[in-house]
Formats: sequence, C-alpha cells, structure tokens
Amino acid sequence: MTATAPPETTYAIGLDVGGTKIAGGVIDSTGRILHRLQVPSPSDEGADTTLAALTDLVARLRALHPEVTALGVGAAGMISWPTGHILTAPNNAYRDLPLQELLSRRTGLPTVVENDANAAAWAEARLGGGVGYRNVVAVTVGTGLGGGLILDGALFRGQSGIGAEVGHLAINPAGGVTCGCGSVGCLEAHASGTALGRRGREAASNNPDGLLATLAGGADNVTGETVFAAARRGDRISRDLFDELGYWLGAGLACLVNVFDPQTIIIGGGLVTTSDYLYPPTQDSFRKHVFAGTQRTLPPIVFAELGAQAGLVGAALLAMERQLAPAA
Repeated sequence: MTATAPPETTYAIGLDVGGTKIAGGVIDSTGRILHRLQVPSPSDEGADTTLAALTDLVARLRALHPEVTALGVGAAGMISWPTGHILTAPNNAYRDLPLQELLSRRTGLPTVVENDANAAAWAEARLGGGVGYRNVVAVTVGTGLGGGLILDGALFRGQSGIGAEVGHLAINPAGGVTCGCGSVGCLEAHASGTALGRRGREAASNNPDGLLATLAGGADNVTGETVFAAARRGDRISRDLFDELGYWLGAGLACLVNVFDPQTIIIGGGLVTTSDYLYPPTQDSFRKHVFAGTQRTLPPIVFAELGAQAGLVGAALLAMERQLAPAA
C-alpha cells in the first residue's frame, strides 16, 4: 500500500546496494518511506549487471511515483566525492565504476552516490538518534564495521570522499589478525559479526564437546549467531567472547572520541540485537580508554533508531539536499 504526502513535499529515490540485496524506496523530505522494493543483488555482481539491476529498480519505483526528482545511492566501498565514482568495493566484484555518472545518464535524474555507512549516518543524524546534535559519531556493527562522522552539522568525507573509514582504525596491529581489507589489526577485524564468528570457531575448536560446537554441528560451522545463541543459554565461553568484542569496540569508540569529541555516539547494525551482552563491556572499555574520562562529560552511547532503512533514507536525503543546494 502506498502512503500519501503533501503535494509540496520533495521526493527522491534512495537505493541501498548490498552484497546480497538491493533495497530501494521513494522517500519524502521528512524521511518518510512512501514505497519500498527489494531485489537480490546480481549473482555475478559485475558492473553491467549491477547497473542494469539498479536502473530497473529505479524505473519500477518511478512508475509508482513519477513525482520523484532525484536519486540517491548508498553503496559499500571507497567512493570519490563529489563524483560518486566507486574506486573499489571489497565485497562486490565491480571496480573503478563511475556509478553516479552512469545512473544519472540512464535515468535522467540528478544522482548522488555516497558510501553506504555515510548515508546511514546522515539519516540517523537528521532523523534518528542524532537529532539536535551537530557533532555525531555513528558506527554500524554488523558483518563488518562501518561508520560516519557528522562534524559541525556536516557529513565529513575527507579530502576526496574516502574519509571516516572508522572500521579500519588500526587498534591492534601487533595482534596478527588480518582484516578483509588486507591490513592487520583493524577495528573491524576485532569488533564485528565476522570477528565474533571467527573467534567462536577458534573457541569451538579448542572445546569440541562444548555448547558452541554442539549448536553449530561442528566447530567449522560456528557463526556470530551461534555465539549469540550460546550466550543466551548461559555459555561462559560465548559470553567471554562478547566481553572481548566489547573491549575492542569500546577502545575504538574511545579513539574516535579522543579525536573528534562528539556530542553523542550512535551504534546501529545487526549486532545491536545482542546489546545485553555487548553493551556492558563496550561501555566499560570505552570509559577505560577515553582520554581524561573522569574530568569530562562523556558523550552518551545510544542505539540507532532507523534500523535497516537508514541507508536508503540517508541516500535519498543527500540527493534532495544536493538538488536544492544553491549552485556554486
């Protein structure tokens, strides 16, 4: 069923391009989702098939809402700003893809292509847990770990658009854990769903008769979800793994606060559902590692409010805002 909005409202399409699915929605200027569609990501993930899938999804949404005037895309990877050129995307097959130019040409809509974590952070800052603040750190903890920075009311992108890669803070370079990016000791490699699964498999291998290995049907099958399920059943090893994950996440948040001194920290992503086990050790580690923690007012750590829709909402808002911005 399609919602309605006042005729004076601006509309844009927002797309959230993931490794397994592409979500799209028609968004109004208040952030309301008027219509949402989702399709699987192309199996070969090549540039041509991805572009075709995005173009088709835009066409379907425009057929439902011909009043849309802009297109915003949130996609994983290193994306140049303001050209929207994807330099590389670790979890997708395409490289060196001028996605913004191609989509604008094919759809005829003014288009913005932004890093997906930046788009989600912007949505939370404008409409979610960051409302009322001008300096916000937003971190998404799921399969990987991403984030975005709102500094003095503006989305921080760095010199070329690839700043704020908070998941690749080198918090433990001597630890020997290689990240998916190829570096060693990244925050993502220690404080993500992937990290939780890896540590769970290691723990299950050392205790093949324990609950983790039993629930998974073998140590090699343990995932982050297995660790969560075992923790809920009181498994001490699994709860220790959450303590370890929270330790590194808290240390990473402390690094960000030491540098940027935000008013609030927003945590979103799939691991938010494990907050009973993740939040306490994260808070403890954060307070331990933050600079001058006993002499300052620490920013609260709050949970994201927009959930899985944050990426497409943020992308649409950025597209509308660029469209309405005065010409330079």
